[in-house]
Amino acid sequence: MTHPYALVLIFDRKAGSLPPEAIDIARAMVKGARPVILSEGEAVEIPCGKPGTGAATPATIRAALAPHRVDALLVKQRGRRKAVLIADMDSTIVADETLDQLAALIGCGDAVKRITDATMNGTLDFAAALTERVALLRGHPAALLEDVWKTTRINEGAQTLVKTMRAHNARTALVSGGFTFFTSRVAEACGFDEHHGNVLGIEDGTLTGRLAAPILGPDGKKAHLTRLLTERGAQNSAALATGDGANDLPMLHHAGFGVAFHGKPKLRAEMPLQVNFTTLRSLLFAQGYRAADFVE
Repeated sequence: MTHPYALVLIFDRKAGSLPPEAIDIARAMVKGARPVILSEGEAVEIPCGKPGTGAATPATIRAALAPHRVDALLVKQRGRRKAVLIADMDSTIVADETLDQLAALIGCGDAVKRITDATMNGTLDFAAALTERVALLRGHPAALLEDVWKTTRINEGAQTLVKTMRAHNARTALVSGGFTFFTSRVAEACGFDEHHGNVLGIEDGTLTGRLAAPILGPDGKKAHLTRLLTERGAQNSAALATGDGANDLPMLHHAGFGVAFHGKPKLRAEMPLQVNFTTLRSLLFAQGYRAADFVE
């Protein structure tokens, strides 16, 4: 293969058009070939060679393009289109943290958000922190879950990502440390094949402040990815995983494409593939899909 890699550049189409100077900078950094348009004014890919000693790294490329608010993903050309998609829910497929939203309605929002932020940055044990947060919900009406769902916003590109990959025979799964009350609804809205989350205790219409065991956390997410690959008879390289928090790291490291989507600092420090400025459409461009291929 003449150019075994591609540097994919994506710009937020709502903010205008991909700056030509950003393309020139990127092409010079990777000594790349003529850019190939994936979406006019939004995304291009620059075919290039395998990074060698002294070559620009993903981090240096991102730093050079950050002033232009351009996302840059350096990917292998071989096997770009993935057979499995596994995605986190809160702050990835949906815009907010549903547990934080629920806590805000109850009146303990600040306390819960502090724990959530520490957990997503990897400074607290996930299971212990989730148990502590859920305990604060005890005695409040379960009907508040419906109120949270009414205000939950699905991130731009989520439905397009899932539907396009399914149209090309990928298996898609939503996995969350949040609650199945929300994963079931988000999965249906986006078209995921399956969903997994934690079961929130409810008795007589009231939140018990407990979770049904076992708790789905970082290792559980990775286990679902492993199962999906086994069921497809596929290698790790055939998977795309995306998430924003420290509890997503095991599955992101396990996947061929592990993408930090508007990730917390710990993810940005560890993951070479990052989407920091644009939408979930970028995960399709990273796989070599053109906008004309998208299923909207």
